[in-house]
Amino acid sequence: MSLFEPIRIGALDLPNRLVMPPMGRTRADDQRAPTALMATYYRQRADAGLIIAEGAQVSPFSISRPGSTAIHNAIQVAGWRRVAEAVHAAGGRIFQQLSHHGRRVLASRLPPGQAPIAPSAIAAEGFLETREGREIFAVPRALTVDDIARVVAEYRQAAVNARDAGFDGVEIHGASALLVDQFLRDGTNRRTDQYGGSAENRARFLLEIVDAIGGVLGTARIGVRLSPHFGGDGIVDSNPARTFSTVAELLGTRRIAYIHLVESALTPPADRLSAALRTAFRGPLIVCGDYDQASAEQALAEGRADLVGFGRLFIANPDLPARFRHSSALNTPVTASFYGRDARGYIDYPTLDDLKAG
Repeated sequence: MSLFEPIRIGALDLPNRLVMPPMGRTRADDQRAPTALMATYYRQRADAGLIIAEGAQVSPFSISRPGSTAIHNAIQVAGWRRVAEAVHAAGGRIFQQLSHHGRRVLASRLPPGQAPIAPSAIAAEGFLETREGREIFAVPRALTVDDIARVVAEYRQAAVNARDAGFDGVEIHGASALLVDQFLRDGTNRRTDQYGGSAENRARFLLEIVDAIGGVLGTARIGVRLSPHFGGDGIVDSNPARTFSTVAELLGTRRIAYIHLVESALTPPADRLSAALRTAFRGPLIVCGDYDQASAEQALAEGRADLVGFGRLFIANPDLPARFRHSSALNTPVTASFYGRDARGYIDYPTLDDLKAG
């Protein structure tokens, strides 16, 4: 199996197995809407088998760093439509990642009287730097069952918005200690109702989102991102292998397009969960994290994955598939410009054609 073999995932035929994973670059405007600069950035990388656009917040009460994106109002949808149209005009395919930060939202960024939300009233560990200094995460408000239904409805509406913006599908952000992940882990989900306790119950929130979005797009246009190895903000689970194998098996019954597993190429073989999740899910599996061409080809050859995501390499190399195909030298990512508000380190990395033109 090669990175350059085509593959069908859900409703899409992809020309290769290189995935550009979601990466927030803080180039949105003050309305949290994508800009023309962002449309250029994604268009430049349209030769990826699949682009998964950076996480867009589904709710006005989920607020992340300045320059991040959302997809809950008409202005934001119009901005994302410009991005999707640019990618499609260049022959690419693009999913929108849908996100809610849950307990990781800073209380100071919410309207008066509002508090961050979570499955249980357990604060995230640590803090975020703001212009006013460090702000520790507040104790969130535990969602009621009615609250959960409202958040599921926000995800559904975000999927409607993504469809109207022209995306080929959506990826539910179930990773990185954000709200869905907070429900999945027994360290952050201490509920005793139908959304807590067993792994099946803890997966209920995610599955309700999948079912709600499936009614809009069909499940063949839904992916889910998971990060069982992630431990930031104090998020833990007593048995990640069991929890996430159960989640994968349940997602398989929905026949979604793919699971996107954050599992670094540097993960020791004994700690890898990709094989177990792939067996439980029985559908296409994307892996991402620290992969280069050689380690990606190895993951495919060993049957640990069907597609591979390349984050930093796609940042620095808009024509990454061509560079891999021709064994060309790669640009080096400039980490200082990963986050910013202008074109520098964003759309100015040279392609092979640029270098030939001199």
